[in-house]
Amino acid sequence: MRTVRVGLCGGDVLYWPSFRTRLFFGRLEVWSVWLTRLIEEEGVTDIVYYGDRQPYHRAARAVAMERGIKAHAVEFGYLRPGWLTLERGGMSAFSHFPADPAVIRQNGSGLAALPKTGGFGHHWLHEATHEIIYNITNLLYAPIFRNYAPDLLEKPYKEYLSGVAKLWRGRKQRSRYEAVERLCLEASWPMALYALQLQTDWQIRANSPIADQRDSLDHVISSLARSAPADMRLLVKLHPLDSGRIDWEAEVAEIARRHGVGDRVLFLDGGNLDALLRRSHGAIVINSTVGLQALRMGFPVKVLGVAVYDLPGLTHQGSLESFWHSPDPVDTELRVAFVRLLAASTQVPGSFYNRKGRAVAVKKVADRLAMGRVNEPNAFVTPPPRLARARRMGIPVDSADVM
Repeated sequence: MRTVRVGLCGGDVLYWPSFRTRLFFGRLEVWSVWLTRLIEEEGVTDIVYYGDRQPYHRAARAVAMERGIKAHAVEFGYLRPGWLTLERGGMSAFSHFPADPAVIRQNGSGLAALPKTGGFGHHWLHEATHEIIYNITNLLYAPIFRNYAPDLLEKPYKEYLSGVAKLWRGRKQRSRYEAVERLCLEASWPMALYALQLQTDWQIRANSPIADQRDSLDHVISSLARSAPADMRLLVKLHPLDSGRIDWEAEVAEIARRHGVGDRVLFLDGGNLDALLRRSHGAIVINSTVGLQALRMGFPVKVLGVAVYDLPGLTHQGSLESFWHSPDPVDTELRVAFVRLLAASTQVPGSFYNRKGRAVAVKKVADRLAMGRVNEPNAFVTPPPRLARARRMGIPVDSADVM
């Protein structure tokens, strides 16, 4: 298999130092024309991109659709840890993975159980270091790639400065958070867990109607105040890679105070997620993989955005108000079939930040592309079956997404 790499910025040059890398210096408006010419010159049959909602990648998908070639999204795994995602077209709202429980049962129940993956772990500092290096290189190469248009909510240096401050505060706050975790695990009152995501996460920006997580927190906490049992608590858990740019603990406290439930909403940075899920009444997510983790453990989940696992029989399909009292149970048979079909068709073992994991993933990805086995067996539905729901939520969908 021959590959042609395309570099858009300085970070790409640093991480892809190959004579096969073709560099694009133009404006985003002419990117599609340039890419079309490259496809014709090189005889490209497949396009692979990291993150399906990035503007350059959305345009690449549209070009692929026009040219009749396949486009594939690579991302962190739906199943974690030890897995990466390789999916035709897009993910979440734009995923072609089946959304009909009957189809999933039929196509997934006979597949083999998931193999165990291991040895692909990495420290969060390794991931953070590579991100810093990538963005610093982009800054250094900015005069050369002056037309590069990164779609960022925040300047990277602001995130990094906030991260340093958060690490410093964390040393002082560790014992307090440990006390919060002990209280949650040992208390007798019912508790639901709300998993915060990264504010910059494309899963929020492109796969949910929520522009700011403060809005979703207000929605969940106000519902707790109005509709949950009087002794129900809500634990808001910070994303482990959150930079601290937003003081989420203060935001949560203010929202809870405003709705009169300041004593019923707790905040935690860190903690044992599995133990907290086992203790919980259920999990509430926008579309985090924490939801899938909870489902695999057999616990109820309410999804506020669009997620590939948000299906009747897996997640709560009623209102948030009803979730507090009687969440839909997880259908064990459907869950097993779903996870097996998802793993067999869209997941590959491996890691971005572990040398051994990268080597395994590269071979698996190349094999699937060469054999045309992405979203196989029997896990490609067109048009993407979650788009109708995305539209109802007000999520922007254009013609290139109906691939």
